[in-house]
Amino acid sequence: MGRADTVNSQKDDHPPIARAELPDDTAALARYLIGKLVIRQLPEGMVSGRIVETEAYVVGDAAGHGFRGMTLRNRSLFLERGHAYVYRAYGVSWMLNVSSEAAGTGTGVLIRALAPLEGIPIMQLNRGNERLRDLTRGPGRLAMALRIDRSLDGLDLCRQGPLWLAHDDREHGEIGQSIRIGISKDADRPLRFYLRGSPFVSGPASLRE
Repeated sequence: MGRADTVNSQKDDHPPIARAELPDDTAALARYLIGKLVIRQLPEGMVSGRIVETEAYVVGDAAGHGFRGMTLRNRSLFLERGHAYVYRAYGVSWMLNVSSEAAGTGTGVLIRALAPLEGIPIMQLNRGNERLRDLTRGPGRLAMALRIDRSLDGLDLCRQGPLWLAHDDREHGEIGQSIRIGISKDADRPLRFYLRGSPFVSGPASLRE
């Protein structure tokens, strides 16, 4: 089997989640995505991770990028659910979000952490870090490990391509819920979801129990 055949076989193993399967409520989508896969196709091969932590940014949420309306920077957030919204936080780290609800709503789900699965050596090179636990623990780290940047902004994550969402066959375990991390506006809303017991969940220990 040649390299192209291997790549196509890997893609066939991870069919994308259909848009109709995605909940049309932002908080429900954030919970639904726990245990699903993020698949990234790179020239060197496929890399993937299981989602273990998300945050929802809902309608009327002062912490959300869509709160004050659409701009050139955030317009992908206003696409129908299932599209990538990628932005740079504090001028340093890229962040991967999934647009949610109907087109024009401006809500989304931040993917905060992954459990690494496929292509771990590639992720280690991308991160310059060999410690498995730290490869994709946190939104900036996972974006670097999967080489996610602004070029993927607006991408349809419900179609196979350079980046998409897929199902996982494994049972994901118990989902925890807490306030979100690192925000000052609407900071007390319990809109963060995470896989209890996963070593790849980010944040303080008090928000991982």
